[in-house]
Formats: sequence, C-alpha cells, structure tokens
Amino acid sequence: MMKISCKPFELELKHPFSISKFTRTSTPLMLLQVQYEDVIGYGEASMVPYMGESYESAQAFLNLIDWSRIQYPFNFQKIIAYLDRLAPGQPAIKAAVDIALNDINGKVLGKPCYEIYGADPAKMPVTSYTVGIDTPEVIREKLKDAAAFNVIKVKLGRDNDQEIIETIRSMTDVPLYVDANQGWTDRIKSIDLIYWLHSKGVVLIEQPMDKYDMEGNAWLTERSPIPLLADEAMQRLADMDQLRGVYHGINIKLMKSCGMYEGHQMILKARSFGMKVLIGCMSETSCATLAAAALAPLCNWADLDGPWLTTNNPFTNPAFENGKYQLQQLPGLGLTGIDPGFFGGI
Repeated sequence: MMKISCKPFELELKHPFSISKFTRTSTPLMLLQVQYEDVIGYGEASMVPYMGESYESAQAFLNLIDWSRIQYPFNFQKIIAYLDRLAPGQPAIKAAVDIALNDINGKVLGKPCYEIYGADPAKMPVTSYTVGIDTPEVIREKLKDAAAFNVIKVKLGRDNDQEIIETIRSMTDVPLYVDANQGWTDRIKSIDLIYWLHSKGVVLIEQPMDKYDMEGNAWLTERSPIPLLADEAMQRLADMDQLRGVYHGINIKLMKSCGMYEGHQMILKARSFGMKVLIGCMSETSCATLAAAALAPLCNWADLDGPWLTTNNPFTNPAFENGKYQLQQLPGLGLTGIDPGFFGGI
C-alpha cells in the first residue's frame, strides 16, 4: 500500500524572471513523498502560473487518485493513462507522481534512473543558464551568477532584443540559446533577426512565433540557419505528429510531459522523426531537475538551471562541473540533502 505526503512550497527566485509576456518573483510547487513498503520516492510539481495549476488543484487531483491501483512493478504507460482519465490537463502534478514512482523504481532495482532509461552519463550535454528580459544593468548582474555555465539562454520577444544580445556579448562570448516565447509576429523581421542572431553565436531558438501559427513557424524553419524548436507548441506526446516539418526540434519539459516516462517517449519519437531535442525545466528544485538530468544524455541540448536560479532549494544542489550535471551512481533520482522532517512524516 502506498503512503503519500505532500508539501506546498514557494520557490523564491534570485531575480525577477521576465519573458515576453509576464514577470514573476517566485513559483508555487507541490513536493511529493510517496512510500512503497520501506522505499520512499520524491516528486515535484512546478506550477508556473501561466500553466493554470495551483496548490488547490494539485491537492484536489491527489485526492482523486486510488493509490491501491498503482502496483509494483509499475507500468508507467498505464499509470499515466489512469491519471489522464481522472482529470484533463494538470501535467505538473501528474509529473510529480511519475517522478516519485520513477525514484521508487530505481531504489527498488538498486539502479539510477538514468541507467534504467539507457542514458550514458558520458554523453551529458552542457546545460545553459537562463537570463530573463531585463535592463542592461540587471543583465550584467545576472551574468555574474552564470560564471559556472558554458552556455547562456536568453529570453527575447520584446522590442529590445538586439540590445539584450549586445549587452551579453559585451561580457561573454559563450554560445547562446534564445527563447522568444512566441514574441515575434512579423516573418520578414523575424528571419532578418534570426540571421543577425546567428552572426552573434546563437545556436538554437525556441518558439519564435505564436504556437498556433504553424504556417509562420514552418516558413521560418525552412529558411533559418539555426535550429528552431517547438516549446509552447510542445506539450504532450500527442502533439508531436503535427509538429513534424514545422520545427527542427522540440523542447521537452517534464512539467508539461507528465514526467519522465512520457518525456522519454517524446525523445524516442523525435529521433524517429529526425528532430533534435532540448530538455528544459521550469523553476524547479533539485528533485525535478535531477529527473530531467537522467534523460539529458539522450538529448542534443539541456537547459536545467532551476536550482541555480533560486534562493531556497530545500535539497542539495546536484553535482555540477564544467557546465554539466555529473550524474551519480545512486539509486533512483539521486536526490540528497532531504530533511527527515521536511514533509512532516508519513
């Protein structure tokens, strides 16, 4: 029989985080502790406001689950299908359940999650450090926090895109990832900007135009010298068929894919389509980012900077060296630094 405990938690950001359409200073999380026999697994739901989940919706969803239906060995395909039948949407709290069960599975088997999914730690890509839209002065301050990273991810999509890039280039020449967050609307201006960004060392761009503008995004993809990736357009596995030919690749976030199992299925499907893969994160603690890091060696790029953008990560920061996660030979997620009283006991 499963025993469940959950903890609402407000994750505080080091700097106000701005993208093309909004700004925030913290992110509500629901952290999950699940016990199967004498094995405990940990999960996380990062409920960024624009996705529409909340403490109340997460708790209500957890109350719907008949945990007696979830038996070991876990059939993750059937578990996700069951969770989807309980209620539509709510991918973050579903991800928390999936991540906790993956943690348990690894601990029962005595294997790291990355090994179970066939990921080779030696193939871990560098991960980027995200800089949100801001003034040149604040961007310079943020870049000081990025000293341990070999790639910077830049949020664009307003009217000062070039100023932001020039500010960053005045301080560092590391490769850049760009996320426009659907902020570009004019095809001609966009393709001109893409070529300019290419000349500035940008190596990929996420979601240049509105996710519903398939024709516009496909037009840019056909002409772009830089890989263009679906981000807001890429939610669940079922979305992928319509993205083929519209983008060069996809950005997977476990908070949108309902966790590790479906995220892995997305990677496999992208490969079958000849598409590239970036694995990213929301504002997250070490728990969810370690879950994504377990899949990262199967991807082309990684953007898993969550623990470094926050001030109150309740767990130990993951091992990180030379701009990369260093996966440990620990069973399950490899999450450490867990206060026994954090969840108030099961």
